[in-house]
Amino acid sequence: MTEEYIDTDPFEMCKGCHRRSRRSQWESHYYVCPVCGKYKNVSAGYRFSLIFDNKSFKVINRGITSDDPLNFPGYKEKLRSVKERTHLNETAVAAVGKISGVKTVAVVLDSRFFMGSMSQAAGERITRAIEAADKHKLPLVIFSASGGARMQEGMFSLWQMAKTADAVEEFSRNGGLYISVLTHPTTGGVTASFATLGDITLAEPGALIGFAGPRVIEQTIGKKLPKGFQRAEYLYQHGFVDAIVERSELKKTLTKLLMLHGCKVTGGTPW
Repeated sequence: MTEEYIDTDPFEMCKGCHRRSRRSQWESHYYVCPVCGKYKNVSAGYRFSLIFDNKSFKVINRGITSDDPLNFPGYKEKLRSVKERTHLNETAVAAVGKISGVKTVAVVLDSRFFMGSMSQAAGERITRAIEAADKHKLPLVIFSASGGARMQEGMFSLWQMAKTADAVEEFSRNGGLYISVLTHPTTGGVTASFATLGDITLAEPGALIGFAGPRVIEQTIGKKLPKGFQRAEYLYQHGFVDAIVERSELKKTLTKLLMLHGCKVTGGTPW
């Protein structure tokens, strides 16, 4: 007879300061370390619950799932394992709901699923979400968190850069409002495509944002990078992002931006 392990530890450790705090403190601080202020990665569902009214939203495009287009060794097994662990079937999760009464399409890259890497299915989900926002004349919010392209899918992954960027271009050409929220980390092909094409670009404090990582850049150019290079605060100072927004202030900030851009409050359900 085997015993099922039940985690009864009421504490969680911060990966930044390595101090332990009660889970209730993490929850009340929006999963920001109560000791050092380091941001913890959170799930797509949690992000949706923070921005959508009454935590009410409808997930869309959930039927688009990852496969193994290149028969990459071990990929099917890894996909199966990650799906079981996260209860997701892809990193990109799209939903429609209301932000302070404004019907909005939102997409979150959930970093628990292959570190938010861009797969063929993820690119398709993002593209269809953008197209849905375009079709129904709704604002679009995308939360990016990614290590880049998913190597197990090769060119099928890299193609998503052009596809998502083209969808954003069409959306913008038709007058759509796109707010991009960069979270930790946003790197690789995601940074080089839809993540940095927003009309307004926000970032969470301390987020690493860039194409190649700082260690790769230092090794390539043979020079030491400035302190804080590629962090949200450095990029804000140099005009790469428009604002750094605390997680606790995100819904309020999104509401202000939507209202400033003339988005209308609607009645009824958001879908």
